[in-house]
Amino acid sequence: MAASIPILSGVGDLAARFPVWLCDIWGVLHNGEVAFAPAAAALETFRSAGGTVVLITNAPRPHDDVARQIARLGITRAAYDAIVTSGDVTRELIADYAGRNLLHLGADQDRTIYDGLEARLTGETDAVAVVCTGLIDDLAETPETYAPQLRRLHARGLPMICANPDIVVERGAQLCYCAGAIGQAYAALGGVVAYAGKPHAPIYTAAIAKARASRGKPTAMRDVLAIGDGMNTDILGAHRHGVDMLFVASGIHLEAGEGLHAATLARLFAGRPERPVGAIAGLTW
Repeated sequence: MAASIPILSGVGDLAARFPVWLCDIWGVLHNGEVAFAPAAAALETFRSAGGTVVLITNAPRPHDDVARQIARLGITRAAYDAIVTSGDVTRELIADYAGRNLLHLGADQDRTIYDGLEARLTGETDAVAVVCTGLIDDLAETPETYAPQLRRLHARGLPMICANPDIVVERGAQLCYCAGAIGQAYAALGGVVAYAGKPHAPIYTAAIAKARASRGKPTAMRDVLAIGDGMNTDILGAHRHGVDMLFVASGIHLEAGEGLHAATLARLFAGRPERPVGAIAGLTW
């Protein structure tokens, strides 16, 4: 089955079949340092022909923060109709702890996730729950860096909200750990972890609602194409939500020097239930 996944040279052939695209950002539109110009151009071309694009990302920040970030990289509003982030959905989980003490685990730049919420950030000792947006220094740290702290938090029975289910992303040529790796380590200890982003349903529900609002008309699941590079986030999430998918092969899954071939897809999808409508080396029209 995996070997029969079509390898596409461009995404244009899918435009007529799927009028709505839910497109991942990191790994598809940029690598954290530079934008992928052909990918942004493909989205612009699709939209100019009447297509709707909702960017759907596991970034642990509100959508307006992400919009500013990608604008700095050169991705303009012409490429998308709306953005839905894991941070947006996570804010709903944080709101359940209004007025209670929370421990922020992650970089200071991610604290915009609390803006406008009645969140009381405190130290580890006084916290009743943990919000993990990532590693403090994802270029130098690993999940093992946090092992002693996670053991202490688990011993107290603190639940964790994981604002980014991604395990790793590419930053330039380097793989960096994300909040999902911390959540995975905490769950392995027996800790309770709540996720909002891909592959979990809330972010897809929010993204499709945005698409329907942008189009101003009903949108069936068969009209939607999810585009992403994460096997256990983008691809798994779309499959669970009943959405067709386009797999963008990136360095988070390819072995060193490995290109996109039938053998690559056979290896990646062996034993998995998902079957993308196509695979592509990089998003281009």
